[in-house]
Amino acid sequence: MTVIRQDDFIDSVADALQFISYYHPLDFVQAVHEAWQLEQNPAAKDAMAQILINSRMCAQGHRPICQDTGIVTVFLKIGMDVRWDATLSVTDMVNEGVRRAYLHPDNVLRASILADPAGARRNTRDNTPAVIHMEVVPGDTVDVQVAAKGGGSENKSKLAMLNPSDSIVDWVVKTVPTMGAGWCPPGMLGIGIGGTAEKAAVMAKEALMDPIDIHELRQRGPANRAEELRLEIMDAVNRLGIGAQGLGGLTTVLDVKIRDFPTHAASLPVAMIPNCAATRHAHFVLDGSGPALQAPPNLDDWPDIDWEVGEQVRRINLDTVTPEEAAQWQPGDTLLLSGKMLTGRDAAHKKMKELIESGEGLPPAVDLRGRFIYYVGPVDPVRDEVMGPAGPTTATRMDKFTDFILEHTGLLGMIGKAERGPVGIEAIKKHQAVYLMAVGGAAYLVSKAITSARVVAFPELGMEAIYEFEVKDMPVSVAVDARGVSVHEQGPKIWKAKIEEQALELI
Repeated sequence: MTVIRQDDFIDSVADALQFISYYHPLDFVQAVHEAWQLEQNPAAKDAMAQILINSRMCAQGHRPICQDTGIVTVFLKIGMDVRWDATLSVTDMVNEGVRRAYLHPDNVLRASILADPAGARRNTRDNTPAVIHMEVVPGDTVDVQVAAKGGGSENKSKLAMLNPSDSIVDWVVKTVPTMGAGWCPPGMLGIGIGGTAEKAAVMAKEALMDPIDIHELRQRGPANRAEELRLEIMDAVNRLGIGAQGLGGLTTVLDVKIRDFPTHAASLPVAMIPNCAATRHAHFVLDGSGPALQAPPNLDDWPDIDWEVGEQVRRINLDTVTPEEAAQWQPGDTLLLSGKMLTGRDAAHKKMKELIESGEGLPPAVDLRGRFIYYVGPVDPVRDEVMGPAGPTTATRMDKFTDFILEHTGLLGMIGKAERGPVGIEAIKKHQAVYLMAVGGAAYLVSKAITSARVVAFPELGMEAIYEFEVKDMPVSVAVDARGVSVHEQGPKIWKAKIEEQALELI
């Protein structure tokens, strides 16, 4: 019989969560690097370069890969011969590990978990509770897999109850484009097939814990239908031309992971969950000998990539930019922003709308006329930082506010992650505003462009408060221009056609 001590378990969970906040799995780094080497679309190649540079910076600086440090998911396989030396329940021990990890003074992680999700939505302030799946199995060890899943990719999860005769490949190919780019490709797709609705979803999530090995599978050949599907789905999705950050390109997914389970004769449940460019997971086993701590990787295994500013890059002064100047920008243009901007995401937009409608108006410090707003919920700074990792959040969540805010404030532009939806694009076109895209998965790199930061409104909202950032040479791309032309609509169409053309040339 193995005795697992409470402190060993808690320390191991906390250590793993700190570890994955700043170390990508090496297999993921290698897969992105390979995709970067093969990529032919300069915009997508640039986005992957930023992701790889950010990954190396985070590994060196021990700071989060992404400002969204995720909701914690834990898979536990507890041996039947294990005895606990503990006063807390297993659930409480996991949550204590989460609490210690997210409040670590040298690397504070963003608290993103809200209690009362359909009501007050109050932040729990320590990122607890975790989502925990426990299984009792033969043996005398505790097998633990932990992951931290960002909201942008989690929100793109899909579930379908297909007919038994339906094609799973066809459903995936039809569904992936509806996910947009808010899940920050390139990443992985976890797919659960069979069981019941909830079983399929859990299998899809657990599949994402597996290492990237699609190339090894391709070399040895599939051994069963699930492995055949992995190859079919990966090739079919990449032929869509969605590309890194949805900009169009050769690589949208780096691997497809599948788990299946027997199902009812009348059913074919299929769940699909994407993992983003901030793929974060770790595995450890407790055997009673003490805590199981993660071993730091060799930073020499990270590719050494320089991000170069091209000749066509425009430098923009946010303090003097005019609507006439912004109207000249074209979709896909790269800009380097310097000057002052405000921040604000879901909760701040909701509050601004309520204040304007009530007649009270916005606080004096939130004068948006002629300015830019950045959709971000940053990580608190530590040590000598001006601001912690501060990458963009998914812009489509602000679409429903866009027309109102543009009309009532005179806002000139917005900065966020991924595409805008039809409602957002129509508002941008109507008001001749612009939308700029920062790279999701490059949060620490972006934070280095921030030279000053202060909260100017709604401090009670925590990471969703409105800040004023001053930035220098913050890299962004023009995603929707003043005419309402979207690079996320143009890019994938162009690259899907190019991929089809290249395939015909090989026949």
